[in-house]
Amino acid sequence: MSGSQGVSALCENPNDVFLDVSKLLLTYADNILRNPNEDKYRSIRIGNPTFSTRLLPIRGAVECLFEMGFEEAETHLVFPKTASVEQLRRIRESIAAERDQRLGAGQSPLCPQSSAPSSALPQPASAPPLTPPTAPAPQPVQTSSQPIPLGNSVSFFRTLQSNFQHVMVYESPALKQKALDCVPLPRLRAAAQEKLQRARRADPACNLVEQDLLLLELLAWFKGEFFSWVDSLPCSRCGGRTQNSGNLSPSADDLRWDANRVENHYCSACQLATRFPRYNNPEKLLETRRGRCGEWANCFTLCCRALELEARYIWDSTDHVWTEVYSPSQCRWMHCDPCENVCDKPLLYEVGWGKKLSYVLAFSKDQVVDVTWRYSCKHQEVLSRRTQVHEAWLRETINGLNTVRQQALSPQRRKELLEMLLVELVEFISPKTPKPGELGGRTSGSLAWRAARGETGPSASSEEFVFVPTEAERSGKLFHLQYSSSGDRYCRVSSGGEELPGWETGVWRRGAVFRKVEHDWKMVYIARKEGSEAGTISWKFDCGPQALKIRTVSVRARSQTFHSGRVTWRMHSGQDTIEFSGDGEMHSAPTFSESTELVVEAELSGGEGETSWQHAQLFRQSLQDPEEPSFEIIIGMEEA
Repeated sequence: MSGSQGVSALCENPNDVFLDVSKLLLTYADNILRNPNEDKYRSIRIGNPTFSTRLLPIRGAVECLFEMGFEEAETHLVFPKTASVEQLRRIRESIAAERDQRLGAGQSPLCPQSSAPSSALPQPASAPPLTPPTAPAPQPVQTSSQPIPLGNSVSFFRTLQSNFQHVMVYESPALKQKALDCVPLPRLRAAAQEKLQRARRADPACNLVEQDLLLLELLAWFKGEFFSWVDSLPCSRCGGRTQNSGNLSPSADDLRWDANRVENHYCSACQLATRFPRYNNPEKLLETRRGRCGEWANCFTLCCRALELEARYIWDSTDHVWTEVYSPSQCRWMHCDPCENVCDKPLLYEVGWGKKLSYVLAFSKDQVVDVTWRYSCKHQEVLSRRTQVHEAWLRETINGLNTVRQQALSPQRRKELLEMLLVELVEFISPKTPKPGELGGRTSGSLAWRAARGETGPSASSEEFVFVPTEAERSGKLFHLQYSSSGDRYCRVSSGGEELPGWETGVWRRGAVFRKVEHDWKMVYIARKEGSEAGTISWKFDCGPQALKIRTVSVRARSQTFHSGRVTWRMHSGQDTIEFSGDGEMHSAPTFSESTELVVEAELSGGEGETSWQHAQLFRQSLQDPEEPSFEIIIGMEEA
């Protein structure tokens, strides 16, 4: 074998794939060798179906062309007049020798069967489509009369190929076991089973299974206990703050763990550089347990596969990555972002963070899927930004990658994949409506880092949730709500223990507040966002729609302040307002009787210095203590 990396990579493909692609490569080379003065043989159109579906998706094939001497132009690969014919011949002979060996026949160097011109090559046979169209719902719109620069397709393809190859790392049995050893599976499974029983008691028609709840427990553990976020590392000498001052050269050990980029976190006090290798090997990440979204999604996807969850790695061209996990009970893929500890909130990025999405692709061991439409409620805007490659090229290339990867799959598995994709197609057709929890900005990373990426989101939510008595509460003339900060869930005690996960799901209005988890101290609380003068949050109850009115009101809340921080609690009903203390005691409002509405509001302000936002906190609670209510509203009702 020659020293050609492209030929070496090409030889790693399955035998039938190698034989098919090597024939095409020999054709391209022989056309030039036989007709050195014919320009038409020195040019390969990137959009040619044969090239894009049979050669472009195959590992090592494009690399062989580049090593022969082809160069990338705007719409073609071109073999320049100045290129070395001898170099082309050497690569061609290496491919031919390997092909002859596999065929077991000693053919002459210039194989007769490969002498047809590229324009006469047969078109690929039709195969059952196992991937959805790239844009299944809306049709692509051309925003400019200028053609899409097809020269970008080679670099785009390399991104596809790199991610598709990378996810195979998660399938190593030894690596799965190493990840499984890190996961406290018995504890997570016990918690999942307990919550599943609670959900089924609250709703006998609940169709969730243990795996659904186990996924939520895995997300919470990964975010709260296992992995940590890195903006900049503390100085390795003094422990002080550092700044990212560019990149350093990777060491041999860095490269061993796929860290091609090493950040220089420089301490101005010590004048010392602390190295931060950006590892791309999930085995190493099980050891370091830190990084940014790339490291988080990489390691979390491995943990999902270690638990035998059907998971795939999601790549977003606007610079973010996360995970999807398939829920058999719900027959759909669930969005999971370990950095944010959120599940099933796909519009978070477009609506909450303000991302201008264009390409979002899912990579699993079996297939690539264009899932952009799951993450957008603005399909036409997204289409106008998808200008890097032609939609037809992307669709054909994905089909080609999947055809190669799925050759060894059983018919039953191929059928399963097709059925799952058909469900996705139906989901993609209609743009979604944002849900509570998809409207807030990013929480992972420093404020400066999030602001620089434009991911802080709106300052307040336009979604307004109002508690209205259920039939059980109407019958019992009682509304009893509790919120646990450590568990981050509401419980409607008066409605059979019905739960609402996530603090924002029960909020009426909020401005510049977020839920903060202190991993070092194992504490959690709600605070105002960094850089804001004040934060507000309120909850609303309305019994008017049930023809009831308020008879009694009792509210208990816990808040804590430091230095000059302030928390002001108020109850509003009609024209009346009462201030009360967040001391954890019950406070009543006798003047609110005869009204139908109640609003409970907290305002956070004050504090000192850069950490002033931390000096006013709601519902501060230890993550290690048993869950107990941090906030409680009890309302007695009567007929209006």
